[in-house]
Amino acid sequence: QVQLVESGGGLVQAGGSLTLSCSVSGSIVRINMMAWYRQAPGKQRELVAVISSGSTNYANSAKGRFTISRDNVKNTGYLRMNSLKPEDTAVYYCNADVIQQGFIRGRNYWGQGTQVTVSS
Repeated sequence: QVQLVESGGGLVQAGGSLTLSCSVSGSIVRINMMAWYRQAPGKQRELVAVISSGSTNYANSAKGRFTISRDNVKNTGYLRMNSLKPEDTAVYYCNADVIQQGFIRGRNYWGQGTQVTVSS
């Protein structure tokens, strides 16, 4: 069984920074892709950033302010968020495509989410 656990959320003032972490545990062979999504109250979940095979992509709202990275040894992903705005307030979810031992193809997993609140 694979588990994703996010941490690092919290309350921050506008202009501040936070770093989210996503720890992936279980019988992992390889993590193909890691991504961060967010969901604000009353809105659909949206992709924030994704990292796969060293390449990264960002939502327009995140470009220039957020940085996604991963540590393949620790099986941990990160989202560094700078210059935070009140509109960044949301629950942030980690998503990963993971190949487990005994399997050839990856399966997609979600974390439980971590709340990020940006005050004006």
